[in-house]
Amino acid sequence: MHILLTNDDGIYAPGLAAIERELRRLGEVSVVAPATEQSGVGHAITYLTPLIVKEVDEGDRRWGWAVEGSPADCVRIAISELCPQRPDLVVSGLNSGLNAGINVLYSGTVAAAIEGAFFGITSVAVSLEFDEHARFDKAAPLARAIIEQVLQQKRAEPQLYNVNIPTAALSGTPAVRTVPMDVTHYGERFQRRVDPWGRPYYWATGEPPPRLGREETDLTALKQGFITLTPLDYNMTKRSALADMQRWQFRWEGVTAGDGDGNGPIRRPVVAAARAESKTT
Repeated sequence: MHILLTNDDGIYAPGLAAIERELRRLGEVSVVAPATEQSGVGHAITYLTPLIVKEVDEGDRRWGWAVEGSPADCVRIAISELCPQRPDLVVSGLNSGLNAGINVLYSGTVAAAIEGAFFGITSVAVSLEFDEHARFDKAAPLARAIIEQVLQQKRAEPQLYNVNIPTAALSGTPAVRTVPMDVTHYGERFQRRVDPWGRPYYWATGEPPPRLGREETDLTALKQGFITLTPLDYNMTKRSALADMQRWQFRWEGVTAGDGDGNGPIRRPVVAAARAESKTT
């Protein structure tokens, strides 16, 4: 099996090295990761500037490719240009910090896995609860074991998964909960501070929701010390609303397509027209 490994903490992140060692037990691993930390960039991609790619060595072996871009960029260019063969699996992680609840929407780690799913490849995002002295060495074997068992039990079609490991699961016998993503809104609070020049600035507190619903979700399960496994989908169409909206009727009586000021047909700008004509002479 050929595995593409990426992350959003950067190619030199300890979590990446820890899970790479474990994934080599499952197959050949190609590492393509951001040259610098890209946490919280979501699904940003680079298309207005070139992507700089550099090989990175570890001792006497090639460690992987460092990409001057986002996690999604890494997956795109890896599958299209850098991997010796099309990956059978994309793994994004091992991230420093949980990616659960609505943080899934902002996460560069999850975005990289989503990009792999775009290509029709089973993809897994894996994150560990943040700690200054995070035990990636303990979390990586758990992550590998979960990924291995997911591959053994999943359906044949490609699927996108999100795995979160709380610190509490690193001791004793951990348990896995298959749960939905929590969509409780939070994180709207900011601290107002003043810099040395007297200018105000604001720092997001990132506080978790004070109260959670009764349904078991990734946030509630993590709070109880369970590892969470959530199947995700990047198709954001709301089918229930779509079915209702397809019965809507739109009418155009009294509406004239124009230039935005109601003065008739759109007029071609004179300057633009002159430039276009000059190109043909």
